[in-house]
Amino acid sequence: MVHALSIWLLIAGFFGAGLINAIGTSGTQSDFARWGYPRWWSIFTGGLEIMSAVLIAFPVSRVVGLALGAVIIAAAVLTVLRHRDFSHLVPLSVFVALIALAGTSS
Repeated sequence: MVHALSIWLLIAGFFGAGLINAIGTSGTQSDFARWGYPRWWSIFTGGLEIMSAVLIAFPVSRVVGLALGAVIIAAAVLTVLRHRDFSHLVPLSVFVALIALAGTSS
């Protein structure tokens, strides 16, 4: 039960974050610009997040999706730590915990 819940929360989380990043709201674009990324980087990141959600959704590709998601979250954690933007660490910590839970129980 906990495993299935962690999988579905990851799918929803990565898909939702991917949509927000791919759409590129003004807040998202200003964050990425402040962190020194090019204008198109949020769209690229959003695409990777959506891809991760789709891969996690299917059991045959779940491990690849979890690995991609872990790389995305690791890069995000390093970015916010480097720029001392600690307000983003709480949601990233939730992703880390869910990935660990899903990865250890699959």
